[in-house]
Amino acid sequence: MSSETKPPIIDRVNRVRNGVEESFERMVFAARWALAPFYLGMVLALGVLLMEFIRETANLVGGGFDTNQRDVVLDVLSLIDLSLIANLVLIVIFAGYENFISKIDVAKGHSDRPDWMGRVDYSGLKIKVIGSLVAISSIQLLKDFLLSDDGHAPPNLKWRIYIHLVFLLSGVMFGLMDYIAVRRESFERTLDREIAADHREAAQRRSSGE
Repeated sequence: MSSETKPPIIDRVNRVRNGVEESFERMVFAARWALAPFYLGMVLALGVLLMEFIRETANLVGGGFDTNQRDVVLDVLSLIDLSLIANLVLIVIFAGYENFISKIDVAKGHSDRPDWMGRVDYSGLKIKVIGSLVAISSIQLLKDFLLSDDGHAPPNLKWRIYIHLVFLLSGVMFGLMDYIAVRRESFERTLDREIAADHREAAQRRSSGE
C-alpha cells in the first residue's frame, strides 16, 4: 500500500517545490524594477541641471561687454562642467536601465538612437563614468588655476589635486583590468579551439587506424 501511494506523494511534493521555486525566481527577477525610481530620480536631476545651465548662460550673456576675460572663461568652463555632468547622468540612465532593468524598445530603429546605446555593458559603463569624472575634475582644477592667478590658491587645492590623481589612477586600473579580462577570454577561446582540434585529430587517427 505504501509503495503504491509513495510515488504520487513525491510527485505532489516536487510540484509544490517547483511552484515555490518558480514563484521565488519570478519575485527575484521582478526585483530589478526596484531600480526604476533611481533612474527616474536621475531624469529629474537632469531637469535641475538644465535649469542651472540656463541660469549660468543667462549670467554669461547678461554680463555683456562689462565682464572681463577671466570671468567669461570661468563662466564657459562652468557650462562645460554642467554639460559633462549631464552627459554622465544620461549615460548612467541609458546604460544602467538597459543592463539591469529592461531594453528600451521605443528606441529600436529610431534615427536619433545613439550608436553606443545597447552596446555599453557594465564594464564599459565603469570606464565611461571614470572618464567623465576625470574630465569634470580637470575642469574644476582649471577653474581653480584661473582663480589663483592673483597669487592666492583656493582652499583645499592640494586635496583636489590628490582626488584628481586618484580618478586618473582609477581609470588606468579599470582599463588595465578590462584589458586583462579581454585577453583572458581570448586566451580561453583559443585554448578551447586547440583542445577541440586535438580531439578531432585524435578521433581521425583512431578511425583511420581501425
